[in-house]
Amino acid sequence: MADDAKVASAAAGAAFWRFSLALYARPGVAPALLMLQDRAGRDVNLILYALWLGAGCGRPLDRTALGRAEAAVAPLAGIVAELRGLRRRRLPAAPDPLLQALQKRIAALELAGERGAQECLATSDAAAPAGVRETNDRLALAAANLDLYLGGEAGSPEAAVLRAALAGLMRQSEN
Repeated sequence: MADDAKVASAAAGAAFWRFSLALYARPGVAPALLMLQDRAGRDVNLILYALWLGAGCGRPLDRTALGRAEAAVAPLAGIVAELRGLRRRRLPAAPDPLLQALQKRIAALELAGERGAQECLATSDAAAPAGVRETNDRLALAAANLDLYLGGEAGSPEAAVLRAALAGLMRQSEN
């Protein structure tokens, strides 16, 4: 049983990661996510999680499940934020090869932390709320999940970019 749970957890984490990479690669998504992160203090992984939970899993996100997801990822999110801050520091005008190598390592650690956060979210109890049935209107569900997480930012141009990109990704995957 424990091995089955590990396999299922790994599969969920990998599915969430693939979804995130595919959505992030769509035009306008990266800048929209980063703007929501930097301007509104939103966690990119939680944005992607809200979208994946609806679009990929057909599950709604409610305030309780969102709170559990935020709590589950909080320790990693803090570390990732610190790594992001280190990565974003400007290098001197004449970059030292040692500093460049260090910056690449920091970026790799940040990415590993992002992936770890997604695995944590995909396998948290928030990903499978008790008593919730899946739905077929996954795009609407993903949009509702996004709106819940973004709150006042749900009407922002960046949120519109994310909704449009998700719709395009879902159309593409249907073909």
